[in-house]
Amino acid sequence: MNPIISKALSEGRSLLLEPEAKELCSQYGIPVPKSKVVASADEAVEAAKEIGLPVVVKIVSKDIIHKSDAGCVIVGINDLEGVKKVYKQVIDNALKFNPKAEIKGVLIEEMLPKGIEVAIGGIRDLEFGPAIMFGLGGVFIEVIRDVTFRVAPISETDAEEMIKEIRGFKILQGYRGTEPVDIKALVKIIVGASKLMTENEEVSQLDLNPVIAKRQGAKAVDARIILSPTRR
Repeated sequence: MNPIISKALSEGRSLLLEPEAKELCSQYGIPVPKSKVVASADEAVEAAKEIGLPVVVKIVSKDIIHKSDAGCVIVGINDLEGVKKVYKQVIDNALKFNPKAEIKGVLIEEMLPKGIEVAIGGIRDLEFGPAIMFGLGGVFIEVIRDVTFRVAPISETDAEEMIKEIRGFKILQGYRGTEPVDIKALVKIIVGASKLMTENEEVSQLDLNPVIAKRQGAKAVDARIILSPTRR
């Protein structure tokens, strides 16, 4: 069993913390933003210097799943004094939202430039096993539901077919002046997600949304991984 998963299950958790989820993704070749978990305002400043401004600041807590709703994700911090201030702000917001929340630290993360948002996910079906999803991400996934599925394992050819199947493929090719995105980078992430799901039967759900795709490269900005304790 992967040590990250083993640690979470041993602590009775069915949800990986965001830094854990991103570390597991990295092990499967899924690019994620540079980041560091810190435990003080001074550490936050040093991390921001190391990563480079602007940064995103997020709470790390198993008790706060929807961090944005709790005011625990603040983006676009452009100066070091702001990093100090926001470090305290996300902790205050977290405790206001849930006074009993166990806070493991604060995540200082590279803020990516804008791109096309896609979503890549995985779910474990009792009958068919792991299935992988691809579609337009961000708000589009909730409103348009432009997604496609394949049962894992998935080859590069399968992944490319998935990308071309969605109605919004024209957007990825470049539409009305927008740049085309790096399809090969998206293929790599889809195949990595497939491998992660097939090699770790404890993972019941994987959610990478958004994945920001650019002309060169793509990165998973948010990663959510749910475990099934019954699969130990």
